[in-house]
Amino acid sequence: MAETVLITGGAGFIGRHLAQAALAGGYRVRVLDSLIEQVHGGTKRPKGLPDGVEFMAGDVRDARAMARAVKGVDKVVHLAAEVGVGQSMYAVDRYVATNDLGTGVLFQCLIEHPVKRVVVASSMSIYGEGLYRGRDGALHEDVLRGPRGADGSWDPADAAGVPLVPVPTPEWKRPALASVYAITKFVQERLTLTLAPAYGMEGVALRLWNAYGPGQALSNPYTGVLAIFASRIHNGKPPVIFEDGQQLRDFVHVEDVARAFLLALDEPKAVGGVFNIGSGEHRTVNEVATLLASAMNRDDIRPEIAGVARAGDIRHCIPDLAKARAELGFEPRCDFKAGLAELAAWVAEQQADDRVTEARKELEARGLVA
Repeated sequence: MAETVLITGGAGFIGRHLAQAALAGGYRVRVLDSLIEQVHGGTKRPKGLPDGVEFMAGDVRDARAMARAVKGVDKVVHLAAEVGVGQSMYAVDRYVATNDLGTGVLFQCLIEHPVKRVVVASSMSIYGEGLYRGRDGALHEDVLRGPRGADGSWDPADAAGVPLVPVPTPEWKRPALASVYAITKFVQERLTLTLAPAYGMEGVALRLWNAYGPGQALSNPYTGVLAIFASRIHNGKPPVIFEDGQQLRDFVHVEDVARAFLLALDEPKAVGGVFNIGSGEHRTVNEVATLLASAMNRDDIRPEIAGVARAGDIRHCIPDLAKARAELGFEPRCDFKAGLAELAAWVAEQQADDRVTEARKELEARGLVA
């Protein structure tokens, strides 16, 4: 008999793609989602969930809804979370309640109805700054960003003022929690890896980099950066990039992310592990915005460089995928430019409300942009 997997937050961007992949992989799929307005636009019915998915409406903080959702399932993928570094710095109670209390409610219910395995969506944000190498070859894993250098550089530097060089960040790097969002994701991760084995279950955490692809919430100004950029370009406006646009990021296609979750659900060597999930390719944010505009046939739109930083943002963080390759069997497959073309084609058929300016004003009013 096919196993049943519960996907919390499964009506969201990653959840819908995972539900499709899980069905194709032979799972029965149940989804619990509260369909919050910021992500789902006020709809009362989930959009884009594949046929065959059992949908339950409910908040992860609601013990009754969660108890119904976990009953009779074999495995859980815990995606439900408030997402957004900037917003988390002022909507503190909302982020902590949904992300951490919600995870606590999940495990309180799993104590009564244990499952085989729980896979939680963690985040690259828990690293803070990524791993760096100094001019002497030494690695620096506890880099903290101070004020901009005398030369105007945003890059972290050594004691002599020489910029440090970013290198791929492995899972062993100590966390440096620079935002409320990062704190809540780390708590989700640790709750999973602590409580699952305590009650005879298996726990796995995937630290996701910047997921992109068709189906993101284009009107949510705190969603993935590529969706935010696409929304601006779609409305004939330039993407707004904080700092100087030279910060390095890794962008991973949602189909690769969905495959990673399936591997994490099934692979015996994954148990108790934490794994980076990215594309293995890094680019500057400015380059990505330019490539996206080109893919959307708007080469006339150039990014707007804000020249200011947001509280909680980091400079560089790129993933080391060696552990995911060796222990999960994960190998990213999606070509970035082909993925951008797919995203551009999808966006062309959508309507997107541009709320970026409104979101930035919220941050500025609270002194979170400098």
